[in-house]
Amino acid sequence: MFRFLLFVSFLVSTLTQAELRPLMIGQKIPAISLPTVDADRLALREEAKKNPLVLIFYRGGWCPYCNEHLGHLQEMEGDLKKMGYRILAVSPDRPEKLAESLKAGKLSYTLLSDSDMKAATAFGLAFEVGAPMLEKLASYHIDLEEASGQKHHQLPVPAVFLVGTDGVIDFVYANPDYTTRLAPEILLAAAKAACGIKGDR
Repeated sequence: MFRFLLFVSFLVSTLTQAELRPLMIGQKIPAISLPTVDADRLALREEAKKNPLVLIFYRGGWCPYCNEHLGHLQEMEGDLKKMGYRILAVSPDRPEKLAESLKAGKLSYTLLSDSDMKAATAFGLAFEVGAPMLEKLASYHIDLEEASGQKHHQLPVPAVFLVGTDGVIDFVYANPDYTTRLAPEILLAAAKAACGIKGDR
């Protein structure tokens, strides 16, 4: 019942942007590999085989809401590790920018670069930022092209996926309102519930 209620909440939160179609509970994650800070590549499905994943999509190190969320994840990392989870956080930032985020946030988990937005697109989270928003970001001295090294002007809707060792999604939360993030206590409860459902943690 807990899993079903969270899934309904997720559906309601995404109805405001019909063009977005995030992957659902029960679907397998795409076979995608992404660069780390050191430009090594991690294959998401292969990493899931080793440990269940808390897979986060965030807008970038320039976003204060994202940085607050990343900080909450750092605080929860110990509890998530005890359940067997590994945190992977994905953004359009190029690897050099990821290094800045790791240092600034004192993060010990793995950040991955999706500068070409292939992962966000495959997960159904990518959208193009319109001219008015680009101008607003520029007024805050935020340059998406500089952050990603690309000219696509795309961002992901912030999202959380819990992925089992079978590569199947156990839980999804995605919200087009980038100021609203999944509460830490709900993420921990969902992780515990997924452990009980799969029995493989």
